[in-house]
Amino acid sequence: MSLPRFPDGFLFGCSTASYQIEGAVTEDGRGPSIWDTFAHTPGKTIDGDTGDVACDHYHRYGEDVALLAELGVGAYRFSIAWPRVQPTGVGEPNKAGLDFYDRLVDALLEKGITPLPTLFHWDLPQALEDQGGWLSRDTSSRFADYSALVAARLGDRVRRWITLNEPIVHMAQGYAYGTHAPGRTLMLEALPVAHHQLLGHGLAVRALRAAGATEVMLTNNCTPVRAADDSPAASVYDAFHNRLFNDPVLLGSYPDFLAAALGDVVHEGDLEIIRTPIDALGINYYNPTLVGAPTAESPLPFELLPIEGVPTTAFGWPVVPSGLTELLTGLRDTYGDALPPIYITENGCSTTEGTDDPFRRDYLDTHLRALHDAITAGVDVRGYFVWSLLDNFEWAEGYSQRFGLVHVDFNTLSRTPRSSFYWLRDALAE
Repeated sequence: MSLPRFPDGFLFGCSTASYQIEGAVTEDGRGPSIWDTFAHTPGKTIDGDTGDVACDHYHRYGEDVALLAELGVGAYRFSIAWPRVQPTGVGEPNKAGLDFYDRLVDALLEKGITPLPTLFHWDLPQALEDQGGWLSRDTSSRFADYSALVAARLGDRVRRWITLNEPIVHMAQGYAYGTHAPGRTLMLEALPVAHHQLLGHGLAVRALRAAGATEVMLTNNCTPVRAADDSPAASVYDAFHNRLFNDPVLLGSYPDFLAAALGDVVHEGDLEIIRTPIDALGINYYNPTLVGAPTAESPLPFELLPIEGVPTTAFGWPVVPSGLTELLTGLRDTYGDALPPIYITENGCSTTEGTDDPFRRDYLDTHLRALHDAITAGVDVRGYFVWSLLDNFEWAEGYSQRFGLVHVDFNTLSRTPRSSFYWLRDALAE
């Protein structure tokens, strides 16, 4: 059955991230990132997998751009590796690193594909982590400097930018739980990471504007939160996961109890910087979250519970397409006129299927219909990006989880489009 028609000008695309696909981690002056360090630490990733080679996109980007063109998407969301541009996170740019992104942007434009770079997708230069990482306020300023360097090189052709990807995930997994790089286990003491990322975002927005950017956004991972009981746990989780990263950007304030917890981490004038107007909000959606009261032993004020009675992905994530409609209409109702246009900057699933992947086809079909329902309900959504173009290095899961429209043989690095690729190609053409 044909997909419903989306508004004229609606942007369809695919997303990837630098450390997950590029490889070439020691080539052309690239410095080490926190993910290089983390992945090479025994026990941190499944099977000890690293992103040293990944999909070798650094050398095979032409092949991948050709796949995007065959798919027929209008845009490609990729991320720029900060340590490829500034090996230590400070100082003059590494010309060879910027040259790569220069070639990539030109290759995309030659095929009529809009480049949409994300400036930070978790691969912080290790040298900055050694000085405190996002626990340090100074990293916010360093991020703005780096953003200005990239925009100075690419801004004549790139007009749309994303500052940060999923700051909640980077804070929680990287600094609170330690399951992602840099592997710190600070639990609630990781909160300053949230503020410093948001401050870096606001400073970067201003730097990009100064370089002539016409559309700047932040990408947040958001989830509709469902209460399992009548405790306040669900509203507390909603504040941590959703409102902590949306409220300051859209309203200029933190939820009350989180503002109190941040205390003097927030300096005078910070929230004004963080609230620097953005042109759109990127939303990554994968599933709703069911939340109940914490157990007596829990170090957190909530407990995450399984959603029963629905299919699950290979990652074990529940498949609930209606949650996307629920999330988007909820954001509209919560923020009203303060909510800018939205792009779904990631949505997709991992499966155990080979190149014939009906589970993924159904996943994309049902989520696109749920997205259309939100648009019909009046939510201003301007685009949808599939995660992901390629099977890739899936962070701590290594190569065990496959999200790609294109299958990658990690022994030969050959690419084979899956049936979902051809399904989406035909749907977009129609």
